[in-house]
Amino acid sequence: MFDTLAVSRTLVNAGTAPEHATAITDAIRQASDSGDHITRGDLRCEIAALESRLVDREARLTWRFAAALVAQTAAILTAVIGAAVTVARTLGS
Repeated sequence: MFDTLAVSRTLVNAGTAPEHATAITDAIRQASDSGDHITRGDLRCEIAALESRLVDREARLTWRFAAALVAQTAAILTAVIGAAVTVARTLGS
């Protein structure tokens, strides 16, 4: 919990005018009461979700890379075999 009196006293002791210290303390209290807080647990949950998404995308990219590698290998082998057949036919005739 936010101790408004302690903060206000600290500000006054540091030379802040009492009315300013009260206004600052009230503003801080209102901001802390707004309910828009993120806890460490919230952050851990979000980080875990992001890590899971990254692992999923990494797996999909790995499969895409493997598929592209297979397709390129097939294209190269087809070209090499086609060239070998052409050379064999030319030499055989």
